[in-house]
This record gives sequence, C-alpha cells and structure tokens, in this order.
Amino acid sequence: MLQSRHRHVRIESNLHSDLLPIAGSAVHLSKTVMNLISNAAEAMPDGGLLQISTANRYIDRPIRGYDEVKEGDYVVLTVRDSGVGIRRTEMDRIFEPFYTKKVMGRSGTGLGMAVVWGTVKDHHGYVDLQSVEGKGTAITVYLPATRQELSAAPIPTATKELMGQGQSILVVDDVAEQREIASILLGRLGYHVKTVSSGEEAVESVKRHRPDLILLDMIMDPGMDGLTTYEKILAISPGQKAVITSGFSETNRVKGTQALGAGDYVKKPYNIETIGQAVKSTLSG
Repeated sequence: MLQSRHRHVRIESNLHSDLLPIAGSAVHLSKTVMNLISNAAEAMPDGGLLQISTANRYIDRPIRGYDEVKEGDYVVLTVRDSGVGIRRTEMDRIFEPFYTKKVMGRSGTGLGMAVVWGTVKDHHGYVDLQSVEGKGTAITVYLPATRQELSAAPIPTATKELMGQGQSILVVDDVAEQREIASILLGRLGYHVKTVSSGEEAVESVKRHRPDLILLDMIMDPGMDGLTTYEKILAISPGQKAVITSGFSETNRVKGTQALGAGDYVKKPYNIETIGQAVKSTLSG
C-alpha cells in the first residue's frame, strides 16, 4: 500500500537477522514503525530513497544527541529519507502533536510523530533525530533489549559443545546489567561466576583468588580501563587468561591488552554462542 501511494519512492532495507528480544506491545511498536516509514515517504513528494535498517547495539557510555541515550543493550531501528528535511528551528518541536502536519504539510492527523515519541518513551527507549533541510532526515529509535528469558530458555544443541566444567570466571564490568547478563549466560554454560564493578575491585579479587579466566570490559568509567586493569592483574597473576569485551570496535587498547596475553575479543551485545566460544577457546589455548 505504501508503494502504491508513493510510486516514486524507492525502499531499501537492511534488517538484522538475529535481533535481541525486546519487551513491549507489538501493536504499539508496529504502529510506531509504520508512522516512521509513512512520515519518511511523505517527506519525499517528488520521490527519493527510503532506507530502513535494524541492528543490535551496545552503548558503552551515554550518547548526547537529540535525546540522551543511556548505557545498555538496544535494538536499534533507523528510518532514513532523502526528502525535504527539517529546519533547525523546528527540530525541537517535531514530536509535538499536530506540529508535523502544520510545518511539513503532510497528510494524516498530524499525531504520527507524537505517537512515535510517546510509544518509545513508554518502552523506556530513546529517539535520535538528524536532519538537513533539503537533504533528508534520519530518525533512530533505541529500544532496550531484554534478557528476561535467558535463564529459562533451553540451551541450543549446537551450543552444548561450549559447556564448561565448573571453571571459575571473574566478570569485570562497570554496568550492572552487563554483569547480570554475563552471569546468566556463563552460568548456563556450567561456569562458576563472580562479578565486580571496576578494575580496582578486580585487582583486589585476584589477590585473594586467581580465577581460571577473566571476562574484562575495556571501557570502565570512572577508574582503570581494561588494559590498565589487565597490566596490574598480570603483576599479581602472571599468565592470567582473559577475554575482552566492549561495545566499541576493536581499538589499540584492545590490541595492547591482547599483546600482553589476553585471548579473544567479543563485541557487545553478545549472545551465549559468541561468549561461550570465546571463553572455551581462551581456556583451552
């Protein structure tokens, strides 16, 4: 139906095949998606390109844009158009009821973008908006991923080969949710897990008990980052095995930590297969 109403609009999609689960109302979320897509199409009265993409994303530290996105795991939806764009002076009001219709001259009730904002906020999510007048608009929605069913879900047959044998793992991460996720996943794989919230706590923990492996976050604020933490741990426990995690792409700090002897690098958000494989290979290496 969208294509029949907007025949000169080309639609491209890049949808992730293995999105993390989110908790919420399917009806309201589907309306949000359709409002975003419809609004983007109507912003291109003379035709153009409409791009829809989804992805898993881990935010290491708050993003300050149109909306401030907190740390955590998210399912991210981006709807981008090459249309008329939004004036800078109108950006702050674009999600107000009826404002979109009044300013942009678009069809419908004028409530669409207000519904988007309200639904996203009801789901504890965030919205980012980037637009250049005459060149187009990109609206990105961040919806928090949930891990509520992880502890109850059966382990896939293909994952059973990743099972541990009770080895001890110290999880070092400054984000409580990430420590909980790691504990659930690694616990399901048969490991004994302890968690700490900083590099300083990790060093003190290793002084008391050397774990078989450390799952080490690279970016921790405030305090020591992963590389500095690993350097201090090696002074106490030479040869200590470690797996590195981060929401950012591989950096020189990651490579520096691996040069000291750390094993695999795993990008957040990870699932039971990716973290299980990294831990298994590092322990056996």
